[in-house]
Amino acid sequence: MTGIRLYRPSDRDAVADICVRTADDGADATGMLSDDAIWPTIFVLPYLERHPDLAFVVTDEDDVAIGYIVCAPETREFEDWFHDRWWPAHGAAWTAAGAAHDREVGLLRYAAERRAGAEPYGDTYPAHLHIDLLPAAQGQGWGRRLIDTLTTALRERGVSGLHLVAGAGNDGALAFYRRLGFVPVPSPEGAQAFARELPAR
Repeated sequence: MTGIRLYRPSDRDAVADICVRTADDGADATGMLSDDAIWPTIFVLPYLERHPDLAFVVTDEDDVAIGYIVCAPETREFEDWFHDRWWPAHGAAWTAAGAAHDREVGLLRYAAERRAGAEPYGDTYPAHLHIDLLPAAQGQGWGRRLIDTLTTALRERGVSGLHLVAGAGNDGALAFYRRLGFVPVPSPEGAQAFARELPAR
């Protein structure tokens, strides 16, 4: 039955596939890089490894994941772990020098340079998220419900704020985050960051 549930280790491959199939500003990025695995290794798998208790999936009638949300509740700690532990262990196969094109170079450099303090929003809005939905899960309110599920879990942990970064060309996502009460904050070129306070209820 379609619904939202906590991530399970058996969802890992499906979640990685969703990441690739939505990585090009919401469109399918399959074949765009020299290795499709680059996308999930940067943007979703480390969250499943570090914080599986804050990963939720939307499933279809066969209980297969067709969308997900993942989160780091403390961005500074997560980014240090990513830099010191995750990327050296999981990103060593790829180097910017051997990248296929400029976009891949940029992604690999971004991954290699991630560390605490690289994004200024992490102090005021300590948690950050990634969310992706396949077309089969879009336009039905699942994105809103995923974010509501996550924010409830974060409030229960006393997390005071949440941020995310979207591609500046992903018009649908930019409008979606505004509708959910996320406020645009100063952002790097080519991206738009949003933030939202999570006052205790």
